[in-house]
Amino acid sequence: MSRRIGQYLMDCISNVGIDKVFGVPGDFNLTFLDDIIDREDMEWIGNTNELNASYAADGYARMKGISAMVTTFGVGELSAVNGIAGAFAERIPVIQITGAPTQAVERAGKYVHHSLGEGNFDDYRKMYEPITTAQAYITEDNAQIEIPRVIDAAITESRPVHIHLPIDVAGKEIEVAESYRYTPTEPVDVSRYVEMVQAKLNSAERPVIITGHEINSFGLHEVLEQFVNQTGIPVAQLSLGKGAFNEESPYYMGIYDGSIAEERIKHYVDNSDAILNIGAKITDSATAGFSYKFDIDDVIMLNHRNFKMNETRDQSVAIKDLLTGLQKIDYHYNGDYPMFNKPLPNDEVLDNSTLTQQIYFKMMQDFINSDDVVIAEQGTSFFGAYDLALAKNNKFIGQPLWGSIGYTLPATLGSQLADTQRRNVLLIGDGSLQLTVQEMATMIRLQQKPIIFIINNDGYTVERKIHGENALYNDIPMWDYKALPSVFGGGDSVAIHEADSSASLQHTFNEINLQPNCMHVIEVKMGMHDAPGKLNDIGKAFAKQNG
Repeated sequence: MSRRIGQYLMDCISNVGIDKVFGVPGDFNLTFLDDIIDREDMEWIGNTNELNASYAADGYARMKGISAMVTTFGVGELSAVNGIAGAFAERIPVIQITGAPTQAVERAGKYVHHSLGEGNFDDYRKMYEPITTAQAYITEDNAQIEIPRVIDAAITESRPVHIHLPIDVAGKEIEVAESYRYTPTEPVDVSRYVEMVQAKLNSAERPVIITGHEINSFGLHEVLEQFVNQTGIPVAQLSLGKGAFNEESPYYMGIYDGSIAEERIKHYVDNSDAILNIGAKITDSATAGFSYKFDIDDVIMLNHRNFKMNETRDQSVAIKDLLTGLQKIDYHYNGDYPMFNKPLPNDEVLDNSTLTQQIYFKMMQDFINSDDVVIAEQGTSFFGAYDLALAKNNKFIGQPLWGSIGYTLPATLGSQLADTQRRNVLLIGDGSLQLTVQEMATMIRLQQKPIIFIINNDGYTVERKIHGENALYNDIPMWDYKALPSVFGGGDSVAIHEADSSASLQHTFNEINLQPNCMHVIEVKMGMHDAPGKLNDIGKAFAKQNG
């Protein structure tokens, strides 16, 4: 079958389930974009800038399993670096395609626009090497080898890849030998490691599982829960990877976040004699500045490409193979452990006094539906939201490892496009919103219906809690947030709300539930220095860590 290389690339991308492509047009990708918009199985999502496109692709991939985006050479390519680096850090597979100058221009070393004017054409590709798991320079001769190779790598490693596609190459016709299909890697024998874990559990009096983001990245929720049900080992989640374990399970204890964890959870985990770290990464933000009391060298690491127990290490084994192998363990824990206490419905008297973070999140707990997608921005919103109790069918999206503020609004665009049937609830602060707010225009253009709660507390609260509580660099200009939907073309299609008390917030919730078929934007006013308790504690830990 004869196909242009651009068509063949999109065939391959379609075959792994991608039906939306994010990005920004530029002269080095325009004719390739024709191969996207001409397809019936693909929709081009034009973004307001490449950074937002990378965030949106990340959000889509967290829901769909993989995503794709297109930029132009140089200026667009580098604008997406931040988002691609975040996807690499948190293991999100994004296929970043760069439309590039022709091979003839490159061979001649011409000083073309979007280059550095030095006749070099591999500078930007080199910049992508540390933040992608595989890279490819596509030619007419290698297209059917390189394109499948990097897509396979994106899925197998659950990390972004970079494709450099000269615009003349995209238009060349090739004879396609066979359609691309992802082929999973063959499982490896992990019986030795399973036996080691079994022996450790057999001698343990207080085992625990700490789990996190790699379970979300590789879609291993059911496999993990099966192992837990079989062994009865209690589970604590890290905030990095909330949603990795079913919070309705009787074996769920709650969030472990070092010294600021609930006392009974902290005591159990810190004094465990067999910690199985499954798909988690022990970061500063997840443990309040590394404030755990256990010896990290004693932890059994069961992560992707990282098995570690005592002196035994393996940096090639896949987490799926490890978890599958663990199903063979003959062990059951019958001891006591702190069970998760699901929050009771809000019983506070609703009044017109100033709304606080504590009441806001307590009321938000009651507002969240059992199948909502909850997206929490890395600020007051994340540190308040990661303690929300989730139903098994909820999806939680945050970015606590990379922590790039502004990520969640474009990510909500992506997550909503990946599953249009689920309600998306975005919790974001004013400082973060101001970085990427333009993508609200794309939401409105595509007639999306997320619910966007904007906390207006006049600045960068996380930074205030770390240093410079009243410093001018933590201030931001005050916007009329309720006017934004109109500015971005919303007109009467977006419902606008304002809440500054528990009574007005409950009224807003009621209004939203009565109008489920439109976008809602809510400005929530709170005090400048008010913050969730967890953020106050983590701010102190970060300040201490920074010296």
